[in-house]
Amino acid sequence: MAMRWFQREIDAKTRSRVAQFADATHSCAAMRQIADFYVQGLGILLKNMRIELLPFGVLKDVVKTAAIELPSETTVADLLALLGDHLRLEPAAAQLLPRIAVSVNAEYAQGSHRLQEGDLVGLLPPVSGGLDGTGDASSPGDAIVTALTREPIAADALVAAAKQGSDGAVIVFDGIVRDNTRGRRTIYLDYESYEEMASKQMAELAQQAVERFGVRGITIIHRLGRLFVGETSVLIIVASAHRAAAYEASRWLIDTLKKTVPIWKKETFVDGAVWADGDPFPPELLAGASIPFVEADRDQSQ
Repeated sequence: MAMRWFQREIDAKTRSRVAQFADATHSCAAMRQIADFYVQGLGILLKNMRIELLPFGVLKDVVKTAAIELPSETTVADLLALLGDHLRLEPAAAQLLPRIAVSVNAEYAQGSHRLQEGDLVGLLPPVSGGLDGTGDASSPGDAIVTALTREPIAADALVAAAKQGSDGAVIVFDGIVRDNTRGRRTIYLDYESYEEMASKQMAELAQQAVERFGVRGITIIHRLGRLFVGETSVLIIVASAHRAAAYEASRWLIDTLKKTVPIWKKETFVDGAVWADGDPFPPELLAGASIPFVEADRDQSQ
């Protein structure tokens, strides 16, 4: 049971620490009532641990980055269950919760994962793009070149650098900012990422593509920050002796990257701004899938 550890006896000090979670999730009276409910009962007193909560994308609007203390033996599912109780008062975010992934120390984690003292817990809504690197790009001519940049991407120069004499094909995917989304005129986009985790994920994807499709080289460059209409947001170059492998690898890279690499996009239109709906995570990455969405009581949410 997701909340089994809350059924044990916890002293007044622990009650205040659980209530600290309410402060991390935009404190409200209802959340404090939830915290008080869960610390009731008889059982074994548990030792506490401190973790840091790190929300991204749309979740940043309702959950603050904060260091919080929770009982030991807490799992990822336990933490999400408590968060889900609070987010009943935020229906849009609550509906998103079953679709999120969770990272622990920049690695995807399942609901059964037990948290430990000092863990950095990322709350990751469905992603909308991808990147690699922390600014330390590989050198041109390497089999795999990946980088993250806040400067304009020099596509022509990168394509030229990716070519070698043994290549029979070079496939280029150049993702650019368009001027509208579903009829709403776009002014600019803002990209953000969990950069440390994205670096690891992207390096793994590039290596997997080389091994899976037998291509010679891959270049992936992604912009972060503010981009305007017409600017390149992501550039993927695949070089191979044969065109079929290059086509397949390019398509697989962009599709997989958009589902698994933690990067989010906020779109600003002439009439407002929204976080872009991301592609669903693969089922094996969903930490919140077991958290039911309970619609808020209308009187409470008003």
